[in-house]
Amino acid sequence: MSAPWKAAGLTYNRYLAVAARTVRRSLKDGPRLAAERRGVTDLKFAKWENGKQGEPKQVGAANAEAFAAQAEK
Repeated sequence: MSAPWKAAGLTYNRYLAVAARTVRRSLKDGPRLAAERRGVTDLKFAKWENGKQGEPKQVGAANAEAFAAQAEK
């Protein structure tokens, strides 16, 4: 027998994200706002070429640029 989240087609990380968001939304205004701020993540990456780090970019912005470039083709 598999776990319910797996049977629903979710990864464990996605399951945890959904559960955390549900708990945050169920809180009263003061604690909810503090919890939502803690739940925001900012992920950056940088390409390395010839042993040198390129300019760091936010993953969300880079994905939006890539999707826009792909849509133009």
